[in-house]
Amino acid sequence: MEEHLLVKMAKRQDKKAMEKLLQSNYSILKGYLLKMTLNPTLADDLTQETMLKAVLNISKYEHRGKFSTWLITIGTNLHRDQLRKNKRLVYSEEHMELVDHHNIEEEFIKKIEYGNLMKVLKEIPEEKRVVLILKHYYDYSYLEIAEILDCPIGTIRSRLHYAIKVLQKTMKGGEDIE
Repeated sequence: MEEHLLVKMAKRQDKKAMEKLLQSNYSILKGYLLKMTLNPTLADDLTQETMLKAVLNISKYEHRGKFSTWLITIGTNLHRDQLRKNKRLVYSEEHMELVDHHNIEEEFIKKIEYGNLMKVLKEIPEEKRVVLILKHYYDYSYLEIAEILDCPIGTIRSRLHYAIKVLQKTMKGGEDIE
């Protein structure tokens, strides 16, 4: 069944439609939150909290994009709230091993060894890392990312440029790249 029909049914309190929407988008959301947090336990918690918020607020969903985009927006906002509350999350090396390596499309990212990729992602500031993940792991457009993060497209491009520079520098073994 098409997503927009499931959404309509879910808005009318159809529990099976809502369940199907959540099930079909669970792995996308969970994978995103794993890459964002680099912490499987936190990603699990945020995934569950996002799903709960989606169920409670399905009537507020406006069909402007994919349902997964709405879930990612909710998850991103929950993660930001978590960061504000805790000021700073500590990522351990042990958690980085558990992060799933998923659908990386850019050549320069493919060239970085898996373990090194997780270490590099850890070094990229959160506001820049989220743009890199949404663009190159999930193939969102600049406009979609701007809507998810509620900031101008120019800011999105700048953040992505910075993140790519960090990745390129890592690939070159720490050499400065112009």
